[in-house]
Amino acid sequence: MLKISHRGNINGPIKNLENHPVYLMNAIGLGYDVEVDLWLMGKNLWFGHDEPQYLVNKSVLLSIKKNAWFHCKNVQALEYMVKLSGDFKYFWHQEDDYTLTSNGLIWTYPGKIITDRSIVVLKDQEVLPGSCTVFGVCSDYVKSIAD
Repeated sequence: MLKISHRGNINGPIKNLENHPVYLMNAIGLGYDVEVDLWLMGKNLWFGHDEPQYLVNKSVLLSIKKNAWFHCKNVQALEYMVKLSGDFKYFWHQEDDYTLTSNGLIWTYPGKIITDRSIVVLKDQEVLPGSCTVFGVCSDYVKSIAD
């Protein structure tokens, strides 16, 4: 099962570090994939949840693309990712029950029916039911999730 660090968090949310490139690289260095919030404002790429916070460039995206799941926060970021060549993993959603990612997996909102193609978003320190099989889990507490 794939474990995805939500915005770089592994042991719970640390709001002032979330989406910071160094924080994301730390989670990747520990063996996790990361979900990162991406904005395109004008010609500038930014990481940040509620607003653009950390100015980045294409080389930053390239350096983490193997382990990154880009949550496009505006339509401009989504269009940028669609046009970008390469095997980037990205998606757009707000509170949709299900969202299809660019690589054909199902980003699944908390509490919804899951499949073996689901990447389940877990709130707080939720755990998966013991009998379910999923492709992956995205959580602020990814370190405590059992395989």
